[in-house]
Amino acid sequence: MSHILIVDDEQAICWSLQKLLQAEGHSADTVSSAETGLTAAAAKKPDAIVLDVRLPGMSGLEAIPHFKKLIPSIPIILITAFGDLSTAIDAYQHQVAEYLTKPFDLDRAAEVIRNALSTTERPLANESSQPTEGTTAEYDHCLIGRSAVMQEVFKKIALAAQSEVPVLITGESGTGKELAAAAIHRNGPRRDKPYIPVALPALNATLIESELFGHVKGAFTGAGENRAGLFALASQGTVLLDEIGDLPMPQQVKLLRVLEQGHYTPVGDIRPRRCDVRILAATHQDLPSKVIQGEFRQDLFFRLAVFEIRLPPLRERIEDIPLLCEHLLGRLRYSQAGTAIEKEAMDELKSRSWEGNVRELRNALEHAALMARGGIISKHHLPTPQSSTPARFASQGPTLESLVRQWIREQIQQRPNDSESHVGLFDRFLEVVEPILIRECLEATDNNRANAATLLGMHRATLREKLKRYGEEK
Repeated sequence: MSHILIVDDEQAICWSLQKLLQAEGHSADTVSSAETGLTAAAAKKPDAIVLDVRLPGMSGLEAIPHFKKLIPSIPIILITAFGDLSTAIDAYQHQVAEYLTKPFDLDRAAEVIRNALSTTERPLANESSQPTEGTTAEYDHCLIGRSAVMQEVFKKIALAAQSEVPVLITGESGTGKELAAAAIHRNGPRRDKPYIPVALPALNATLIESELFGHVKGAFTGAGENRAGLFALASQGTVLLDEIGDLPMPQQVKLLRVLEQGHYTPVGDIRPRRCDVRILAATHQDLPSKVIQGEFRQDLFFRLAVFEIRLPPLRERIEDIPLLCEHLLGRLRYSQAGTAIEKEAMDELKSRSWEGNVRELRNALEHAALMARGGIISKHHLPTPQSSTPARFASQGPTLESLVRQWIREQIQQRPNDSESHVGLFDRFLEVVEPILIRECLEATDNNRANAATLLGMHRATLREKLKRYGEEK
């Protein structure tokens, strides 16, 4: 049995967590301030601390060094009602075990506390890194959202910033992949070194290797002098390879050598050069499909995707649109501070599919602000929605409908002489599809059952019963 100290000024949170922990077989004390928590921790050293960020008097973040001084190996779980990228960066720079965003799912809270207790200490930041003031640049705040999916993005960016592993950032156009990459660099140990984003499709296809790795004099026609490539210019810093899916196969081999051996060879030279660069990659393409089709090296994909961050499309986080609108309008030259949007206009914004994501939303707001001439934005100020383009998916392989039809035909053909072969087909289909759907939704929500149930459109109790049915209940 472990002893947990809960530091939160919300009695309902304290009561819920205390009951949860007692049900898990632990003892738990609750206090309402950091100062009282420090006294309690000194008197009865806990095995873990659940600590709110915003407290009367000393804040949770300010209290962490004091708790660590009392009990150096203590795992601390931070909780906050104001989760954003800055909070995630601060949390992991203070070496907390995990942080939860209010309102949080109790099952998730139990899992986090259980994981924190499973080891003596679980620092997620480098041991040598110290909390720094002002490391989250204003640029990072363009990544905005209070939705559960964006909270996961913030956590992953904060974790990636504290490491040196390659990161693959995926997502549709306009979701903020380059912003995520910049945030990783700006909050990481290489923040004072160069950051060079490279738009691979914009490079000359015949000179792309020279652009990346440089060349020596006489390497090819027009190479009149030695030239350093982008990897040399970014030495000790970070390179973002944007739209990595467009990198030609020959250069994929050379990039793999950089990742695995830490060196590259300029065009026309035989001497390898050491490469000390953090590599980030971004793409809107389905790289696994490109691997299957032989258009992208599998070994390079696995090497780049050591840590993957998926930026969700705007249609998956509609609840963030008001916050995004407030932020974007504050930056537009045609709008005035505090420019308002009528409810009807906001409802319209929430109803659109936003295939261009945040970039398209910004363009729509810029149009509306110009039409409103600094006044309140109404529905009629908004531009006509961009037409959806389902045809763009037509050439990307078999559709879900065609695959389902094929499966049904195969099932029927397996017992052609069985007059009852159609009986039970619906249940068999659910047994195949439903577990996959549930697992994917749980994975997408970091095993948060409440969020997974919402994503599935079912009650948590229904989800729990299905998990038991398919043997997924632990």
